[in-house]
Amino acid sequence: MFDLGASFLASVARDGRAEALVDGDLHLTYEAWYRRISAAVAELAGLGIRKGDRVLTSLQNTADAATLHWACQFAGVIITPVNWRASADEIRFFIENAEAKAIFHDASSAEACGARDIPVIDVAGNWRAALSATAPDAAPMAGPEDWSLMLYTSGTTGRPKGVPRRHRAERAAALAHIAQNMMPFGDRTLGVMPLYHTMGVRSLLAMSALNGSFVCLPRFDAAAAINLIETERIGSLYLVPTLYHDLLADPAFASADLSAARRLGYAGAPMTDGLLSKVVEAFRPDSFVNHYGSSEVYTYTIDQSAATKPGSAGKAGLNQIIRVIRLGAEDPDDRAAIDEEGQIIAHLSGDEAFEGYWRRPEADEKSLKHNWFFTGDTGRFDQDGDIFVTGRVDDMIITGGENVSPVDVESCLSLHASVDEVGVVGLPDERWGQVVSAFIKRKDDISEDALTAHCSAAGLPSHKLPRRYVFVADVPKSPVGKLLRRCLVSGDYKPE
Repeated sequence: MFDLGASFLASVARDGRAEALVDGDLHLTYEAWYRRISAAVAELAGLGIRKGDRVLTSLQNTADAATLHWACQFAGVIITPVNWRASADEIRFFIENAEAKAIFHDASSAEACGARDIPVIDVAGNWRAALSATAPDAAPMAGPEDWSLMLYTSGTTGRPKGVPRRHRAERAAALAHIAQNMMPFGDRTLGVMPLYHTMGVRSLLAMSALNGSFVCLPRFDAAAAINLIETERIGSLYLVPTLYHDLLADPAFASADLSAARRLGYAGAPMTDGLLSKVVEAFRPDSFVNHYGSSEVYTYTIDQSAATKPGSAGKAGLNQIIRVIRLGAEDPDDRAAIDEEGQIIAHLSGDEAFEGYWRRPEADEKSLKHNWFFTGDTGRFDQDGDIFVTGRVDDMIITGGENVSPVDVESCLSLHASVDEVGVVGLPDERWGQVVSAFIKRKDDISEDALTAHCSAAGLPSHKLPRRYVFVADVPKSPVGKLLRRCLVSGDYKPE
C-alpha cells in the first residue's frame, strides 16, 4: 500500500499540469505544488523537526495549511491540527499533551499561540517566503504503518482526546470517500470544512488522489462560498448541515449559477427532514450522500440517496461492519432487535479505524472492547437493514421512564414552516425526571400550542411531545456546526 507521500507523487506523475490548489488568486498545478511542498519539507528539517515528531498547527483553510499538511506526510512528521479559535490555555494543553516540537499559526490564532517554549512560526512571515525557494524534490520518508496525523475530539464532556491515525488508515479513508461519494477524476471541491476536522482532511486527500482541485475557503461565509461554488465550478460539496442551511438562507443563493455542484454530501450531525427537503429542492443533485462517521473511524455507514429515506444513514461503508447493541450492554453480541434503539458499535479491524486514544487508557477502556469501538451514539436498524442515528447515549431523554431521542423530535419540528432551527434536550423536572424541551429559532410568529399540534398531527407519540418551549435568537453550535446541547441545558444561549 502507498503511504500518503507516494500517493501524492503518483498524482504528480499522472497529470502534473492539472490544477491542484486554489486560494484566492493563487492557482497551483500538481507540479508547482509539489515544488512548494518540497521546500516546506526542507524548512521542517531546518527547524530540527524529524520523522516521528509532532507539530501543532492552528490555521485557517489556506494554501499554507494545505501545503504544510502534505509536507508533514512526506517528512514522516505527525501533523496535529487544532481549532484556530482555541484559547491560549487550550493551546497550552495541546502542546503539552501532544509533546509538540513546534507550532504553526496564522493571523487568526496569533494571540492565542503567543510566546511558547517551542518554536512558534507565523506562516505569513519567513516561512511562506521560503516556500518559493528551490529545494530538492521531497521523497517520502514515511511508510503505510507510520503515523500520519493526530486529530483531537471536540472535548464536549472533558478534555479533548488525541486520535492518532496511520498513513494506511488515512489513505483508505480517502479512497472510500471517493468511491462512496462517486467522485470523478479531476473533481473540484470546496475546501471549507476545517483541516483540524476529519471532514476537511478527507476532502484534501481525496482531491489529491483524483488529480482534483482543492479550492480553499479560509472560514465559512455563505456569500463567499456561493461565489466560489459558481466561479470555480465546484462539482462536489461536502458540508455539515448548518452550512447548507446558511447557503440556502443567503440572499445571493437564488441568483447564483450552482449547476456544477452535482454531488452533495453531509456529515458531522444529523440533517433534519425539513432542511433535507429544502436542499434537494434547491440543488436537485445527482447524488446526495449522508455520511456517518467520526475522527476515530472515518466511515461507519453511507446512504448515497439520503432524500429517498429521510433520516437514514444507510448501511455500513466499504471498510466497516457495524452493529446496534442494547443500551447499557458491553457484549458486542448482545444485539438490539430490529427497530429497538441501542448503542452503535463499529469493528476496529476496518481499514479506516484508529487503534486507541493518545495516552488515555481510561478512554480506551470505555470505548474499545472485544475489537469493537463503542461509539457512544444511539441508533436503530429498520426492517431494510438501514441504520437511523438517533443521538448520543448521554443525550437520551428519560421522561417518566420512557426513552426519547431528541433527534426524532427535532426532525418533526423542523418540518413546520415557521421553524428555522431547533434543538431538543431533556431538562430536569421533579415529576417526570426530565421533560422534553424544544429550543426554537422562529422564522415568524408561532405559538407553543400550534407547534405541539403539528407534532401530534405528524404522529409523534405523546411521550415525545415537547412539554417546554424556549424561543431563541440562535441555536448554539460548535465551530463545525454541531448542535451544542450542553449550552441549552446550562442556559448558555441567547433568548429571542
